[in-house]
Amino acid sequence: MNGGYSHRYAEWVATHSRLVILAVVLVTALIGAGAGMGDPGDAGVGEFEVDSEEFDAADFIDSNYATDNTVAAQLVVRDEDGDVLTQESLLAGLRLQEALQNDPAVESTLAARGIVGIENVVGTAAVALDNQAPPTEQPPLDAQREALDALSESEFEALLARVLDPEGAQQILGDADPYALLPQGYEPGSTTAEARLTFISQVDDSGENAEPLAAYDAQVAIDGLADDYFDDAFVFGQGVSDEASSNATGDSFAIITPFALVLILFVLGVSYRDVTDIVLAVLGIAVVLVWLQGLMGWLAVPMNVILISVPFLLIGLSIDYAVHVVMRYREARQGTLEVDTDLPADSVGAIRGAMGLGLGSVVLALAAATFSTGVGFLSNVVSPLPAIQDFAILSSGGIFATFVAFGAFLPALKIEVDGLLEGRFGRSRDKPAFGTGRGIVNSALGRVSAVSTRAPLVVLAVALLLTTGGAVGATSIDTEFNQADFLPQDAPDWAEYLPGPFEPGSYTISDEFDYLSENFQLRGEGGQSTVLIRGDVTSPAMLTAADEATRAVTADSAVQRRPDGVGAVEGPHTVIREVAAENATFAATVRQYDTDGDMLPDETVEVVYRALFAADEGAAADVLSRDGDDITSARLLLSVRSSESTQRIAEDTRTFATAVESNAGGVSLSAVATGPPVTEAVLQDALLATLVEAFAVTLVVILGFLTVLFWVRYRSPTQGIVVVVPVVIALAWLLGAMALLDIPFNSETAVITSLAIGLGVDYSIHAGERFVAEREQRETIEEALQATATGTGGALLASAATTASGFGVLALSLSPPLRRFGTVTAGAIIFAFVAVVTVLPALFVLRERLVDRLGG
Repeated sequence: MNGGYSHRYAEWVATHSRLVILAVVLVTALIGAGAGMGDPGDAGVGEFEVDSEEFDAADFIDSNYATDNTVAAQLVVRDEDGDVLTQESLLAGLRLQEALQNDPAVESTLAARGIVGIENVVGTAAVALDNQAPPTEQPPLDAQREALDALSESEFEALLARVLDPEGAQQILGDADPYALLPQGYEPGSTTAEARLTFISQVDDSGENAEPLAAYDAQVAIDGLADDYFDDAFVFGQGVSDEASSNATGDSFAIITPFALVLILFVLGVSYRDVTDIVLAVLGIAVVLVWLQGLMGWLAVPMNVILISVPFLLIGLSIDYAVHVVMRYREARQGTLEVDTDLPADSVGAIRGAMGLGLGSVVLALAAATFSTGVGFLSNVVSPLPAIQDFAILSSGGIFATFVAFGAFLPALKIEVDGLLEGRFGRSRDKPAFGTGRGIVNSALGRVSAVSTRAPLVVLAVALLLTTGGAVGATSIDTEFNQADFLPQDAPDWAEYLPGPFEPGSYTISDEFDYLSENFQLRGEGGQSTVLIRGDVTSPAMLTAADEATRAVTADSAVQRRPDGVGAVEGPHTVIREVAAENATFAATVRQYDTDGDMLPDETVEVVYRALFAADEGAAADVLSRDGDDITSARLLLSVRSSESTQRIAEDTRTFATAVESNAGGVSLSAVATGPPVTEAVLQDALLATLVEAFAVTLVVILGFLTVLFWVRYRSPTQGIVVVVPVVIALAWLLGAMALLDIPFNSETAVITSLAIGLGVDYSIHAGERFVAEREQRETIEEALQATATGTGGALLASAATTASGFGVLALSLSPPLRRFGTVTAGAIIFAFVAVVTVLPALFVLRERLVDRLGG
């Protein structure tokens, strides 16, 4: 669309405004009907795989080991200045469990032996003491409570000491290891502790791939009931986490939305100074969002966390497009827009003539911005990750919808509305454009332009210095992905002074998760990584190697340690010892083949494995897979600190796997790190690499397109290169700011920073195209830059102020993802605007000087 075509297009829209409105409304209704095509559901970023040995190992485990379909949660009871192992505290724990069993909504979600804590271990031991015989299964809760309550103080202390004796105590019911229920700082053998853990296992019949909502609701109920029995207790599980995140998001929007609306409307009011134009812009945004929802329905695109950024991108672009169209129209009506036109002189100041002139002068920039940003985002469709493909398709489709809404619908609608208001009601719609005329904004933009014109080398040197700093900072930016970063945090102190309806709740889940992760062995997907061992798994060297690696786990590792300092690892070596401690027959078999007294066989391991399956098939099947009588693999389950990043967990799990391989000496073993935290790390790294590649592709596509565009229209291909430079500079500034603010550059924020390219290119194209057009009409470059700064610069300022304000208030959110989104997006917008109004004019001046010198 060159200059002639763009003006012809604009004149056609102005002439056939009612037809344009009708066509857009009909197409919008057709596309919007897709929103009612059914809910495609939600999809997580991790619901697909990448080609890696970690995912291959995970697939092998899924096919050869029993899958734990239970939902896990943990109850922590704390008394940091006291003791939670008192008789009174343990009795309170048993009473809580009875209350949970008496609650139908909770009881229906509990698995067999759904709750296991120290109180059950000691209560079971009390029953055994009373009956003078060890129980074969966990006694009823009322029997545990009555037996424990009947003990005198001295009897209770003696029983507790026996249960916790690291040397002579017999474990009561093998899957209730008391040390797994006590914190890292607990001293083995001590009868006091500042905290204890209770495992909660739940079942849910929601169906495959469905959210276990009943179990999640029960977790929230358990958390509430725990407060009735303990002064300091909390439950952590996905249900509690989801509830806190949902409430924090709701509280955040309750605080932010009124403030954001007032701020945005204020900025729009200052920019437009007209309620009607604001309403028209909102109608245009509504068209774009209807297209977005319709496309999601027609294409059956499931919602995922990445797609959350798409509406914000489109709203930002919509505001920008609307401001440019309206301000060019106003300039045309005021007679300050100096562009060649074939319109009759007496029609230029009229509504249709002004819209034809104004839209014709800006629609090429809108089309160029639409194409460059649309193609840039669409380049992500080559990603192997479905969530990124959906992001690419929806964002590019939404960007095209933005052009339709503001390159056709808004101009046509404005013609009709302004004509009605002026013709029937006598209200003049001839208003000055923001930044033109005399005023503070005009003066400020003019001064910025003057500085860039008079001292371009200085401006460019300062920009490059900041760019270098940003690039250096980007090299140290954190690229890790941490689930803990998504947990809501408590509101700042100032929120306490908000009126009742706006006062947020209290959110301690982030601190509680950190405490739980640092002090206890977690259950659930995020609490364990896995090492899959294949090869000569029946070699004695494998058991010895796994045992040595377990004992060598250091305190600073992401792999947790038990209170006795040994790694919190479950594998064939630990299961053999645990089953031998409970089964005398199996213990005799182990001793027969144990030559060094460590209760691990040093020969004929396959015989011991067969005996292990015979003694406790469930425990054996958790750590060994077999085909008939042949053992095909071994599995090590490592308890990890979930508060650490997935990359850190993956690294330390790989270190553990490498130690197993090296400790095995000359035995042929393959030890591969896998499990949910490890595969999540692999996935996030692949996702980040894909997004970075998309950045590069986007910049190349945009550079090529703008080079061709400026060559075709102005025979100046270097102008296209110049227009892209501020986009790269703004991106470097943004990455440097993220490093300073400790905001990681991971798959989450990489999607957000794509806004920097989308909006930056949009701003740069508008300013660049306006400058080149003005340069053809003006005698000097100073006059062209001044007209660009006060014309397009004013529109850019209005757009940037509006969108940056709207997104920036999200930095006040209680939800970390929303806070990061607001901070990064507002920063991207501000840096893009600053680079365009300072660096771009300096580059134009230097380019023209260079061309003149070479031409001379």
